[in-house]
Amino acid sequence: MLTWASAQLQPARVVDPGVGSARFLVAAGRQFPDADLVGIELDPLAAILARGHLAATGLAARAIVNVGDYREATLPPIDGRTLYLGNPPYVRHHLLGQQWKRWLVSTARKHGLEASQLAGLHVHFFLATAEYARSGDVGAFITAAEWLDVNYGRLVRELLLEVLGARTIHVIEPAAMPFPGTATTAVITGFEVGARPKSIGLRRVAALDDLDSLEAEWDVRRERLEAAHRWTPLTRAAPEKREGFVELGELCRVHRGQVTGANRVWIAGLHSADLPTSVLFHSVTKARELFAAGGLLTDPASLRQVVDLPVDLDRFNREDRHRIDRFLKLAKSLGADSGFIARNRKAWWSVGLRDPAPILATYMARRPPVFVRNLAAARHINIAHGLYPREPLGEPALRALAEFLSRSTTIFQGRTYAGGLTKFEPREMERLLVPRAAELLASGLSPEVLV
Repeated sequence: MLTWASAQLQPARVVDPGVGSARFLVAAGRQFPDADLVGIELDPLAAILARGHLAATGLAARAIVNVGDYREATLPPIDGRTLYLGNPPYVRHHLLGQQWKRWLVSTARKHGLEASQLAGLHVHFFLATAEYARSGDVGAFITAAEWLDVNYGRLVRELLLEVLGARTIHVIEPAAMPFPGTATTAVITGFEVGARPKSIGLRRVAALDDLDSLEAEWDVRRERLEAAHRWTPLTRAAPEKREGFVELGELCRVHRGQVTGANRVWIAGLHSADLPTSVLFHSVTKARELFAAGGLLTDPASLRQVVDLPVDLDRFNREDRHRIDRFLKLAKSLGADSGFIARNRKAWWSVGLRDPAPILATYMARRPPVFVRNLAAARHINIAHGLYPREPLGEPALRALAEFLSRSTTIFQGRTYAGGLTKFEPREMERLLVPRAAELLASGLSPEVLV
């Protein structure tokens, strides 16, 4: 990061917004012997360690470590340019106070941008940097990579395009474990405030030793970045368009399974043994059930059941209604009526399982998803996606489609999280390229050949 920054400027000042033990600031002091060094740290103990580190390396005379929140920092104007450098802390939004969430929204609006209160602290630090930095200042941050794709990361993406002036983005492959002992993703972002380059350099790095001087592997025009809802796909080669292939979404709708809101209540067990069988549905409740199916799910008896009561309970006879009321009394005692999901249903007791999907798919794992022909007519909860054909498909086409998807889909087509965990949202799965129905059934074209 410092080698990259050295090619951009000779700073008059280096600012590390979350200085910690001052690893970045000490390295910057050695790299830039004439720069003032400013560290900001909320934790007083960490600030003491940083000051000690700077003193031990002979840098204390031109360094200062302020104890405080970066979002409230005071950075006086200087003659010359500033380098913003470091690893902004990763703190999820659940641990951020409402006053800071309001700060994020109101400060983003000053720049004509919208912000989500679901954003983590590293997003706040990008925005605070946009507040303090002046045209010509440069930054190099290493952060978690989720902002490349998730909705709350839109603010960072827009800041980098419109305010901070992104120059390079280096995505470190999650399996490389960029922070030893911590399961997280990582991306290094280099920016020059006020710049509006026609293209931004991108690169994927498989191992930390390959980072070198952060030279980009290829350039992506800013128009493509502005139009994209996710940036990770742009860091990989685009899939080759093939004659006779379409997006899966043209053949099937993809729906995530229903959220029960309280699996211990709604997944059947001893507590529900007295319920009428008409409200119990064999369902896929664990992804491993699909991994173990071998492409065909045929035996519903191997699956657990989910309790799915209708909204209208008056349709049951007196005996069944008595059994259901007894179960619901137990469910209420376990808090099944008070959770967020239950409170936002038409009736808290009605899970609302979807009809059986002809094809079921896993969507989160450290391996590619599997697509399983659902001959058992099983329902599914939110650990799986269901593929529902837009037009009727015969059995040979359904099997060929499931086999093709299982063989051709790779982890690189989803969004990858810590330690290689890959996730496919429904719309992302709908963008997978598949043969048209006619090609699936064409003579001599087995799934192996199509792949």
